[in-house]
Amino acid sequence: MASAPAPATTGPGPGGLLRSWLGLLRWDKPSGRLILLIPAGWSLWLQPGAPPPAPLVGWIVLGGLAVSGAGCVANDLWDRRIDPQVERTRQRPLASGRIGVAGALLLLVLCLMAALAVVIWGLPPASRALSLALALATLPPVLLYPSAKRWFAYPQAVLALCWGFAVLIPWAAASGSLAGGWALACTWLACLLWTFGFDTVYAMSDREDDRRLGVRSSALSLGERAPGAVALCYGATALLLALAAAIQGVGPLFWPLWLLAGGGMLREARRLRRPDLPRSAYGLHFRHQVWLGGLLLLALVVSRIP
Repeated sequence: MASAPAPATTGPGPGGLLRSWLGLLRWDKPSGRLILLIPAGWSLWLQPGAPPPAPLVGWIVLGGLAVSGAGCVANDLWDRRIDPQVERTRQRPLASGRIGVAGALLLLVLCLMAALAVVIWGLPPASRALSLALALATLPPVLLYPSAKRWFAYPQAVLALCWGFAVLIPWAAASGSLAGGWALACTWLACLLWTFGFDTVYAMSDREDDRRLGVRSSALSLGERAPGAVALCYGATALLLALAAAIQGVGPLFWPLWLLAGGGMLREARRLRRPDLPRSAYGLHFRHQVWLGGLLLLALVVSRIP
């Protein structure tokens, strides 16, 4: 049985309400927002015409914030009866009763409208139609993902498909097409594998709660093989990005930073094999992936500076 929502811990004043809305969007936790924007940066700086124009980067960031916020709200709406029973999520605004369903639905609509506005008024006219088509194509997987844990053994794969649009939309916005050949394909696959890897680790912290509630995850489905699968994902991510960078002829400054980031990813994956890891270790792993993915982006940026 679902437990009753915890009493509201935030006061009714404007400051408390604002904190609750930011918490529902997860904008109070920058790691989760950066980890979506990083693959968008990979895509923009692997363009043949990189570096990208600053206004385009700004619009992509705004669109990414809106879409990721919408995904978080949709996730909490789906899980509003499950989250109160999970240690990591029971104090989320919707689960704890600080925000109601009507308010969450309103925020979801606002986020989707903001993302649409970015595509219509912010992106270059030559790429607008394709970008809009891709943006609309993101909606089914983004809205479906929160339910996947109820019927699919690897819901993290659905999230990875959602994350893949963070590569496709910026590429389309910058070039007006998806004719990126192997460079685009490798970047897209790298994003999918990296996402599956880090979200599998994120799910490891909830294994006991998920098992008790009958919720599925790749962490449960893979069991003891999960650390090895994560290591394979991270290794393939680094290799695919290296192949994309080589195809696009990036400068020599890319390679030392790439080696450092790839080695760091594999080191983080090996640490998952340690017995009796505390729950906090998985959240720390997630934050480290933000830094390592950001290091790969930095490698591309410095290698593409004229």
